[in-house]
Amino acid sequence: MRISIIGLFLLIVSISLSNAQTKTTPTKAEQEILDLSKAKWLWMADKKLDTLDKLFDDRAVFVHMSGGSDKSREMEVIKSGMIWYKKAEIYSASVNIFGNTAILLNDIDLVAVVGGNEVTNAFMVTEVYIKENGKWKMGSLTFSHLRRPVKLTNNK
Repeated sequence: MRISIIGLFLLIVSISLSNAQTKTTPTKAEQEILDLSKAKWLWMADKKLDTLDKLFDDRAVFVHMSGGSDKSREMEVIKSGMIWYKKAEIYSASVNIFGNTAILLNDIDLVAVVGGNEVTNAFMVTEVYIKENGKWKMGSLTFSHLRRPVKLTNNK
């Protein structure tokens, strides 16, 4: 009986600790990346090419459902409107920092205009940032299509 009570107590404590670990407040650096990512979606929607040019590293890579591209191609896609990143609805975001590299995951619904047609897709987006000379630069942006249904009810 005593062992059962101790076992139950340890189980409750371990569950409480695991829940506490998943609800941590982001560090200053993590919050900086989360804020930068949110701003990036707005800059992409507004086609702020000068700002994006400063954010995207010259060696950055971009992976879409149709394949990969480099910075110059991605900038041309945004400028021409081939893809208009109209709105990103972010459901969750997490960031891990390893030295001067940050990896961010976003679970989003992306409303985009592609070839003149508005589409909404569920994506897990992986963003990789590298800190150089005190500033974060994006090194990679990868869209992975999710099988979950689109959650966004209002595409406007």
